Amino acid sequence: MRAWLLPENIEDVLPPKAWKLEGVRRAMLDLFRARNYELVVPPLIEYVDSLLTGAGSDLDLKTFKLVDQLSGRMMGVRADMTPQVARIDAHLLGHNEVNRLCYAGSVLHAVPDGVYHSREPMQLGAELYGVAGMEGDLEILTLMLDSLQTAGLKNIQLDIGHVGIYRALVEEAGLSGDQEEALFKALQSKAGDEVSAICAGVDATIGKALVALTQLYGGVDTLQAAREALPDNAQIRAALDMLAYLTDSLEGRGIELALDLAELRGYGYHSGVVFAAYTGGHTRAIALGGRYDEAGKAFGRARPATGFSLDLRELVEAASDV
Repeated sequence: MRAWLLPENIEDVLPPKAWKLEGVRRAMLDLFRARNYELVVPPLIEYVDSLLTGAGSDLDLKTFKLVDQLSGRMMGVRADMTPQVARIDAHLLGHNEVNRLCYAGSVLHAVPDGVYHSREPMQLGAELYGVAGMEGDLEILTLMLDSLQTAGLKNIQLDIGHVGIYRALVEEAGLSGDQEEALFKALQSKAGDEVSAICAGVDATIGKALVALTQLYGGVDTLQAAREALPDNAQIRAALDMLAYLTDSLEGRGIELALDLAELRGYGYHSGVVFAAYTGGHTRAIALGGRYDEAGKAFGRARPATGFSLDLRELVEAASDV
C-alpha cells in the first residue's frame, strides 16, 4: 500500500510547527492591519490570460495548467499571488487613489526552486499602490523588516539594488538582443572579463561603466564608488540618490546593509529599487521585493507599485534556527 505517499517536494505540516506557522501568520497580519494594509484573498485558480500577465509572465514554467470544464479555457493554479493583487488593485479597487493591500495563502509550483524546497510555499506579502516617491519604497522596506522581526528573526542582512542603473547603461550601449542576454548573465555572475568582451564595440565610457557594475557591491560606501565610476546620467543619478535616501533612513535599525548594483533579480518586471533580506546560515533570501510600476498595465491601470513577499515555511524555519 502506497496510498500514504505524497508527491515530491510536497509535505504535511504537523504540530507544533503548524501552530508556529499560524502564530507567525496571525502576528504578521495584525502588524499589516495596524499599518492600514487591507487583507485580500485571491482565488486559487484563474484563467492564465490574467494569471500570467505582466509581472506573472516569468512564472509560466512554474504554473500548473488545466482546462476549465465549464468554459473550455485554460486555467492556472497560482504560483505567485502578486499578479493577482495587481489585478485586484487595477480592476476591483481602481476607485482608490492609494491602495495598501496584504495577503497570505498557499501557492503551487510545478517545479521546486531547489532540491529541498517545497512546491507549496505559504506566501505572505504586502503591496503599496499609488505612491511613486521614495517614501513608498521606504514604507515597504520598513514594513518588511518589522515583519521579519515580529516573526522572531534576528541577524538580518538587507541587500538593495536598483535596476534603473543597468537599464540606463544598456540603453546607451545599443546592444543586440543576444548581446544583452549574454551581458545580463555575465553581470549576474559578476564576470568582469566576460562583460568587457561583450562590450568591446560599445562606447568606451559605457563599456567601462558596465564592467564597473561587477565590482559595485558591498557596504554603503559603494554609493560613493558608484558616483565616481558611472556616467553622470540623470537616470543613474536619480537611482543613486534613491539608494542613498533608503540606506540613510534605515541606519540604526540593527541590520546589516549591503548594496549590489549588479543585482537584477526580477529585471523583467521590476522598474526601480529591488531588495532581498537574508539571515545567518541561509544562502536563500528570506524575503524579496521591489518596485514594479508597470504591473497593472495589462489590467488597464499602470501606476506606481511596490511590495514584498516571503514564504512563511522558510521564515519559520529560519527563525527557529536563531
